[in-house]
Amino acid sequence: MIIKPGRLQGIYDITLTPNNDHRGYFTRMYDQNIMMAHGLHRNWLQENRSFSRQKGTIRGLHFQFKPHAETKLIWVSKGAILDVFVDVRTDSPTFGSYDSKLLTEDNFAMLYISPGFAHGFCTLSDNCEVVYKVDHMYSPDHEGGILWNDPALNIPWPVQEPIISAKDQKLLPLDKLTKERLR
Repeated sequence: MIIKPGRLQGIYDITLTPNNDHRGYFTRMYDQNIMMAHGLHRNWLQENRSFSRQKGTIRGLHFQFKPHAETKLIWVSKGAILDVFVDVRTDSPTFGSYDSKLLTEDNFAMLYISPGFAHGFCTLSDNCEVVYKVDHMYSPDHEGGILWNDPALNIPWPVQEPIISAKDQKLLPLDKLTKERLR
């Protein structure tokens, strides 16, 4: 398992190191000792699975307001996604900045996303499955999100007319979220 800090503070790129042989491979998905050595071990409270039938589906950009802000550990078990994360920490020098990473079932890449980031992804293949752990229980009263095509963020999504939920279509641009609530 190789762990490297991402471009935005609080994001970590994780590359799994599979052992291959004629049967296929074996890889460790999580190692508490390695994560502790990097200061990234969490008490994971939920593990979620998201399945999207069609390429071009966007889910997000979602987050939880404090005190239920979540750390996420994300990987793709089937298919491929462009994973996108936006810094919504008002005290951060990169507030409002985003970055992205390609996660596929074949590239053995994972993402560790600290609290204070909105998170979303676009499926790059049909029948895509994303699995992620979170360290806080979901709280509907603390649910937040940013509109996927917020013009101020100008995220270069790989699709112009995505498949998106009615709920996500109603999310607000980042500048419409109250900074008091984000703190």
